[in-house]
Amino acid sequence: MSLASTTDDAFEDDVLNAGKPVLVDYWAEWCPPCKAMLPALEEINREFDGKLTVIKLNIDEHPVTGTKYGVRGIPTMMLFKDGQVAATMIGARPKGKVVAWINAALNLVS
Repeated sequence: MSLASTTDDAFEDDVLNAGKPVLVDYWAEWCPPCKAMLPALEEINREFDGKLTVIKLNIDEHPVTGTKYGVRGIPTMMLFKDGQVAATMIGARPKGKVVAWINAALNLVS
């Protein structure tokens, strides 16, 4: 299962106006840690189905949004809830740490 992607132009509709929380994965094709995170993010997207959506944003192809939200290193993940950044995680992490971070930030019970 591949993750949905967004663009600078579609970010408002895909993320800020989404009806549920969105985890945005800022990444680039040349970033090995970003690629290493992909399987875990795909699993998280499946496990949180209905509670959370995971969307990727390639910062090389769509630099405006990353700059707007202060992304200075990748991978960076931001949780958006109700159109606002609820939490930010910088760097590759094991799936368990990402899930714990999501649950804490969104007050969810997995």
